[in-house]
Amino acid sequence: MAFVVLVGVMSFFADFTYEGARGIVGQYLGLLGAGALAISVVSGFGELVGYGLRLLSGPGADRTGRYWPITIGGYVLQMSVVPLLALARSWQVAAVLVVLERVGKAIRNPPRDAMLSHAAAEIGYGWAFGLHEAFDQGGATFGPLLVALVMVLAHHDYQVAFAVLAVPAVLELSILAVARLTYPRPEGLEPARARLGAATGTPKAFWTYLAAAALVGAGFADFPLIAYHLERARLVSTGLIPVYYAVSMAVGGAGSLVFGRLFDRYGMRLLVPLTVLAAGYAPLVFLSGSWASLAGLVLWGVGSGVQESIIPAAVGIMVEQDRRASAFGVFTAGYGVAWFLGSTLIGLLFGISVSAVVVFSIVAELGALPLFVAARRQLQA
Repeated sequence: MAFVVLVGVMSFFADFTYEGARGIVGQYLGLLGAGALAISVVSGFGELVGYGLRLLSGPGADRTGRYWPITIGGYVLQMSVVPLLALARSWQVAAVLVVLERVGKAIRNPPRDAMLSHAAAEIGYGWAFGLHEAFDQGGATFGPLLVALVMVLAHHDYQVAFAVLAVPAVLELSILAVARLTYPRPEGLEPARARLGAATGTPKAFWTYLAAAALVGAGFADFPLIAYHLERARLVSTGLIPVYYAVSMAVGGAGSLVFGRLFDRYGMRLLVPLTVLAAGYAPLVFLSGSWASLAGLVLWGVGSGVQESIIPAAVGIMVEQDRRASAFGVFTAGYGVAWFLGSTLIGLLFGISVSAVVVFSIVAELGALPLFVAARRQLQA
């Protein structure tokens, strides 16, 4: 538990930094001259690169055993590029920094999640990943709120807002150093246990589960595009958009604690009702007024929390200890490719019809339900 909490605090300041930036980066790209398609493609490509590179960082960590060095390298890159957005003078330069931030996350996530799973084996996978996600979402709540306050005080000066985020970035790197010195070998937290299946290969349930998660990711619109829509349709003022984002993150963080506990009790069956609930975000966000869009962002936050907590928690159950970083890398890479393709299609549909965006999102989200059921049955077998 102590290790989970320490990594959680570390993630709190990481999310504080990059989620604070994410709350305004869509509007910032628009201000610098990017259109809806460019914003959607940049966001989706960032996720594609950010998830695709996990195919290297995950197996690399398993093969070399250098979980901490790879994790540290990713965090250093990610925390460095966010404040540099203050210096961008074109949307193309800002886009490169946005993508590099995702690269940093790609490098550090699989080895970090593998280390976290070692502690999760003792206290429960759902609880460990849910608690960690609660810290994540806490940072994702306060980061945008700080940015919203800075935007008001600095008269909507985006450069000042990005520069302020250097403070939580430095705090994150300091706590990262403490975690490395305190727990040099997190794999020792998990006792040896008998293998559940064959020594080679990956369970069939893993691939079915990945297909389900990919559909969920494809139908989930990126927040920068949502923010662009809210501002363009004049549903929400520029200063309130980060606040709306913070509310969605707060709901997701609180929900992840509850969902994590329930996941340890009910398992993967919990994913079906939560996916149905989260699918309701699209019509509320894209087809409704200001207050309804806030309700939609609450559901969007629930979906985000589920995707970042109990969905990866199930991977820890399926895969053995010495292959877990690789499994996290493969799983999140496939998820990221689907996210990119979905984001690109959503961006194209947005230019044609907002209603088409809603239809695609709902169909993709609900299409994952039978696959979640099939994966659960395969895992039980």
